[in-house]
Amino acid sequence: MPSETIKLTAKFKLKGTLKGLDELFQTYREIVNLLITYAFENNVTSFYRLKKETYKGLRKEYPELPSHYLYTACQMATAIFKSFRKRKKKGRAKGKPVFKKDVIMLDDHLFKLDLENKTVKLSTPKGRVQLEFYPAKYHEKFREWKVGQAWLVRTSKGVFLNVVFSGEVEVKELKAFVGVDLNENNVTLSLPNGKFVQFITHEREIRTGYFVKRRRIQQKIKVGKMRKELLEKYGLREKNRLNDLYHKLANKIVELAEKYGGIALEDLMEIRDSIRYSAELNGRLHRWSFRKLQSIIEYKAKLRGINVVFVNPALTSSLCPVCGDKLSPNGGRVLKCSKCGFEADRDMVGSWNIRLRALKMWGVPVPPESPTMKTGVGKVIRYDWFESSKSSG
Repeated sequence: MPSETIKLTAKFKLKGTLKGLDELFQTYREIVNLLITYAFENNVTSFYRLKKETYKGLRKEYPELPSHYLYTACQMATAIFKSFRKRKKKGRAKGKPVFKKDVIMLDDHLFKLDLENKTVKLSTPKGRVQLEFYPAKYHEKFREWKVGQAWLVRTSKGVFLNVVFSGEVEVKELKAFVGVDLNENNVTLSLPNGKFVQFITHEREIRTGYFVKRRRIQQKIKVGKMRKELLEKYGLREKNRLNDLYHKLANKIVELAEKYGGIALEDLMEIRDSIRYSAELNGRLHRWSFRKLQSIIEYKAKLRGINVVFVNPALTSSLCPVCGDKLSPNGGRVLKCSKCGFEADRDMVGSWNIRLRALKMWGVPVPPESPTMKTGVGKVIRYDWFESSKSSG
């Protein structure tokens, strides 16, 4: 079987208060901002040019700092400035970019990870220091993988080391694709055998419920520590609940797709730029973490050697998958084709078209659809995630 190199990121929470890292975070942030200012004033978007023009001056100013911190700071600064320029062209940024986060990019010269002893050695201006991390079960699968770059991140929950690992995975033979249509409240799958599976996620209700709770807190408590703590509390609850849902849902989707060897998803990277609805609907759609669910599905699929493709999302829910003609509403979420008589729920139509587009992208012959599939309606297995979790819990 052919193999493919895939990259995954694992998170390691470091033990202790780690007060000694305060100066390192501050110094690194200071350097990145100096580099961003230089890039901004001289319109530098090349990492190599930025490093060439600033390295000697920074080396004199920070003689005790390991030199590779300057390399990674140049990478961070160019990435931030290029992102700022893109946002500015779209009218979504103004002024000058500023780096405010406690994040340090590390290359393989700045740290050494030891999964066996649960430690990491970090280069600092005062020499190498050894730090311990809390072990997690999923860390074990990375023992044979190659360690790449990493990020040292400080948050209110502590200091984390996010490490990128690369490893070889056997790629399964591609027999067909499972089309996956993500929606606010459900995920619909089009299987190559003509069946449809729909997971009712209730994500919209979950997000709206927590949004209303936070809004009430903001109205009742105007300022103060209690307000901040309550907002963080409910924000964390929402995040944990949805993360749990996403991982379980992704596992189920990957399990269904494994025998076919392929998953097709919509390329939704620019969807937020095209949202032009009411203020309420805009807020709902901006709270929807569709890309996070996609990334979880993608990495879980790649771990099992399943091919993942992203297709153009345009008109997937409005074109007939049988004849390609424009569909018209036929009551509720049902759409009907006036040309061939096809009729189905819009989510089924979307997942079906996603699957067909993936087949065309990869040059896989599209099999003729059976006459029974053309009716569409009634051939969907619905799985209510909330009800099933409640009954099994």
